[in-house]
Amino acid sequence: MHQITGQPGSLPRRRFLQLSGLSGIGLLLGGCGSTLFAEKVGETFEPLNQRLEILLFKPQTPVPEFSPSAIEPDALLVNTFGETPRLNPATFRLIIDGEVNNPLTISMVELRQMPLTSMIIRHVCVEGWAAVVQWGGVRLPDLMRLVQPKNSARYVYFESADGYSESWDLASALHPQTLMAYQKNGQPLPVENGAPLRLASPIKLGYKQSKWVTRITLVNELMPSRGYWEDRGYDWYAGL
Repeated sequence: MHQITGQPGSLPRRRFLQLSGLSGIGLLLGGCGSTLFAEKVGETFEPLNQRLEILLFKPQTPVPEFSPSAIEPDALLVNTFGETPRLNPATFRLIIDGEVNNPLTISMVELRQMPLTSMIIRHVCVEGWAAVVQWGGVRLPDLMRLVQPKNSARYVYFESADGYSESWDLASALHPQTLMAYQKNGQPLPVENGAPLRLASPIKLGYKQSKWVTRITLVNELMPSRGYWEDRGYDWYAGL
């Protein structure tokens, strides 16, 4: 597990939460659907859990990355929400709207003309497996600079072509290693991994990293639906 402080002897934030008994409800439940127990436990612990995780989060501190020799090309499993969307990259458009001063609709050609950021990080799944992957794409903070979030913006919603949805806090979305990725291990992103565009980040569990993202909307308050798995009892913050 990554250590985000970089200080000798410091605990990774996920390990700290596990030792304190306040790890994400998703980790307590594994990869299964919610139960009444899960929902009640989530209602009890999520506010405290979220406050602790936000307190530990360092918004501009990069997570240590891996060397190319550490990449595990076959370790990234494919979890599907429904039927795999097959979007045409030539006609694809990413929409960014909501609490922003300059709403944006951008094509894959335009995204590829922006500075490419590549990172080798560990993708951690709530089901208990992990994979070291190289992702390449456009930093989400760079896109946020284009749209200029309003002062009222606090959260970011991600909509996917398969109907999946996710929401993040704005500070996590602005982390320097949060990418809208269109490459995997130096190659074009495969359809099953979210092509043409997906979220990738070393600071969130895998279910927060939406595939086939088509729309990003900034809001000032969380809506009743916080995300597909969160609505079924999983931890909303889901930080690492």
